[in-house]
Amino acid sequence: MGYKVAIVGATGNVGREMLNILAERQFPIDEIIALASRKSMGSEVSFGDKTLKTKDLDTFDFTGWDMALFAVGSEATAKYAPIAAKAGCLVIDNSSLYRYDPQIPLIVPEVNPDAIEGYKNKMIIANPNCSTAQMVVALKPLHDRAKIKRVVVSTYQSVSGSGKEGLDELWNQTKGMYVPGQEVAHKVFTKQIAFNVIPHIDVFLDDGSTKEEWKMVAETKKIIDKSIKVTATCVRVPVFVGHSEAINIEFEEFIDEDEVRDILREAPGVMVIDKREDGGYVTPIECVGDYATFISRIRQDSTIDNGINLWCVSDNLRKGAALNAVQIAELYGRRILKKG
Repeated sequence: MGYKVAIVGATGNVGREMLNILAERQFPIDEIIALASRKSMGSEVSFGDKTLKTKDLDTFDFTGWDMALFAVGSEATAKYAPIAAKAGCLVIDNSSLYRYDPQIPLIVPEVNPDAIEGYKNKMIIANPNCSTAQMVVALKPLHDRAKIKRVVVSTYQSVSGSGKEGLDELWNQTKGMYVPGQEVAHKVFTKQIAFNVIPHIDVFLDDGSTKEEWKMVAETKKIIDKSIKVTATCVRVPVFVGHSEAINIEFEEFIDEDEVRDILREAPGVMVIDKREDGGYVTPIECVGDYATFISRIRQDSTIDNGINLWCVSDNLRKGAALNAVQIAELYGRRILKKG
């Protein structure tokens, strides 16, 4: 049995990646349609060995379609997601619009698959922020073994998290450094991103944190356990694809670094590469195109009771966005549609 699937925002980075992953994972599809804004209507996108021409989202009727994977901003999602949901089509939304609605499940399938039952509330499921998704995949199996009290995380987030414009700005600024007269001023980012790091993602909040940092706090609590304390510093770095995170974890009870390593080796969606030698760890460029969340540099933190440090790397366009949405679609198909 196959499903009727719509990709909303099919011409963007995440929408294209959703199409790639659906084809790679041989998701059971009877019919697929690529939807985009009117200005992109007629653009071509790839789905396996097929080429799809995008159709107009504004006039599309979602009636009879099983699921729609949304890869558009919050404004467009606010307009079109309720229309799809009302037509009986499950919305899997990649924007931040619905993540904090208590009636809408926020799901990472390796972490909280049982939350899928909450789809009934509004026919909408939210996909978490890219930086949160990879972190909770690593945290959940450890939390199950030795309850986590507090997490301190510093992120090193690639420019692809800002879309195609962010990728272009890094590329053009980098080229401009070597060609006199072709320097490129910053537009997407608040300061020059080439050969620089910017400790600022999304807007500032009243307490001095940024919204990206707040997202990691709120989403980790919703996905895993509201009692976990999280503090984050989110930094944009001159990397095209792949987010990295340095994570410090304080547990309720002692857990040995070797046990942490063993637990994570068995955890779904996790790949441990942790050798204490030159190059015995994973960097962002090595994770591009991969499904896994990679964990390296696992070690005891002797400055606190029951502390562990680790390094976490993942392709943000995949696990942080498109892959997680497809995994939610797979989960929905297995648990809900097949039962029905």
